[in-house]
Amino acid sequence: MQYPITVDVLHQVFSPNGFVEKIVTFQKSAGFQALIQYQSRQSAVEARTSLQGRNIYDGCCHLDIQFSNLDELQVNYNNDTSRDFTNPNLPSEQKARSSQQPSYGNVAGYPQMPNAAAIAAAFGGGLPPGISGTNDRCTILVSNLNPDKIDEDKLFNLFSLYGNIVRIKLLRNKPDHALIQMGDGFQAELAVHFLKGAMLFGKRMEVNFSKHPNIIQGADTREYMHSNLNRFNRNAAKNYRYCCSPTKMIHLSTLPQDITEDEIVSLAEEHGTVVNTKLFEMNGKKQALVLFETEEAATEAIVCKHATSLAGSVVRISFSQLQSIRENQ
Repeated sequence: MQYPITVDVLHQVFSPNGFVEKIVTFQKSAGFQALIQYQSRQSAVEARTSLQGRNIYDGCCHLDIQFSNLDELQVNYNNDTSRDFTNPNLPSEQKARSSQQPSYGNVAGYPQMPNAAAIAAAFGGGLPPGISGTNDRCTILVSNLNPDKIDEDKLFNLFSLYGNIVRIKLLRNKPDHALIQMGDGFQAELAVHFLKGAMLFGKRMEVNFSKHPNIIQGADTREYMHSNLNRFNRNAAKNYRYCCSPTKMIHLSTLPQDITEDEIVSLAEEHGTVVNTKLFEMNGKKQALVLFETEEAATEAIVCKHATSLAGSVVRISFSQLQSIRENQ
């Protein structure tokens, strides 16, 4: 970073619009980001109005300001990356692990959500019901798979919806079992929560935390840590927002510009009955929605068709939380 952006710099920029109570900053692959809490809503509105599109330094550090759904920021330390201006007595660093602090068992090389406030912000202000945010077990055990149809890449396509994948191991002595190591404990918790009991290839999957803290790399493991197909390498907060249980609707993106709706149907219908489709353009790029008759068919389409090449384009597929397709969508 050519010019320093610290809590003090942000406070200097934003305090003219009102009393700043708290600031939390974090570095993401998309760039430096910050959450700023004012004493009043009016101050936040005035700050966005006066500062949106401005630069902190001359010709540098452009501000893109959006309102957060968080009601309250959680600040644990007063230092250059976070500050609670209402509580100057907070320590500058963590002295020992607190039982109240979420632990995520991070794997080096993955950008992580830095604290509970940032994670909650990704979900629009709070974690989904049933998600604790405190799990530190990164490896999950998947059982009751269909060994005749499943492989590591198909498991990757499904479980990467909930976090980055480090490696996968199919258990040769139990061919309907697999171990999957996620990027951190929070992502593993999302996968267990949303995929437990999901149907795939005629089997109801069992998804639980493994007793193994990680998967030892070997000849029988498939490595994904450095795969550019991992969905959470960039825009992690945006991807968390799309996490859900399997639905009947899938969303396809990065499609060829000349693709037709008939080609979309042909791509999808081998996995189950297609109820409706919609081909549309957003930001100049072709995308599509496909509504299946069952969640299992939609899941199978993601497992088999995500990251496949279509006319030179690598298709990306995820579940959509839309309930139906309307013509004006």
